[in-house]
Amino acid sequence: MRIAVFASGSGTNAEAIIAATKEGRVDAEVVLVVSDNPQAKVIERAKNHGIAVMDFDPKAYPNKAAFEREIVDELTKQRIEFIVLAGYMRLIGTTLLKAYEGRIVNIHPSLLPSFPGLDAIGQAFAAKVKVTGVTIHYVDAGMDTGPIIAQEAVTIEEDDTIETLRQKVQKVEHSLYPRTLQRIVEELR
Repeated sequence: MRIAVFASGSGTNAEAIIAATKEGRVDAEVVLVVSDNPQAKVIERAKNHGIAVMDFDPKAYPNKAAFEREIVDELTKQRIEFIVLAGYMRLIGTTLLKAYEGRIVNIHPSLLPSFPGLDAIGQAFAAKVKVTGVTIHYVDAGMDTGPIIAQEAVTIEEDDTIETLRQKVQKVEHSLYPRTLQRIVEELR
């Protein structure tokens, strides 16, 4: 399966997915990384693996539909079958949703429906909850509202700081996302 990974930042989840595909733990190939941030570290990570990159500045377009049409054109050219969001900090619009309906997944650093949106780890930490976690879900038009595929809990200990919690959540993300993607690939065969 030919997949595209969308990311806006450092790309640690993208790196975990790329490694899993190269090691045969996910029966797919990352052939494209899409980033809405031309300075994102994920671009360097992709290039280090010889993966094509499409980066763009959303402000250079009149609207979301315009840049999403260009993304869909590139996805079509690259024969992308599935989209994996890995820290892509932008809501997916109608243009992309229609083109890849049911074939876009996202990872979120909380046990949805709790703490959707930005800074979920910070939200959970501030709320002083005892458990947070990671959710992988299909993408729909809402903010972190699509059908849940997988979740894994992360316990917040009394001595955790926001940084130690972030590290614990990230460790779960890097394990859960590849395992879940492999399950999806097997189901789509």
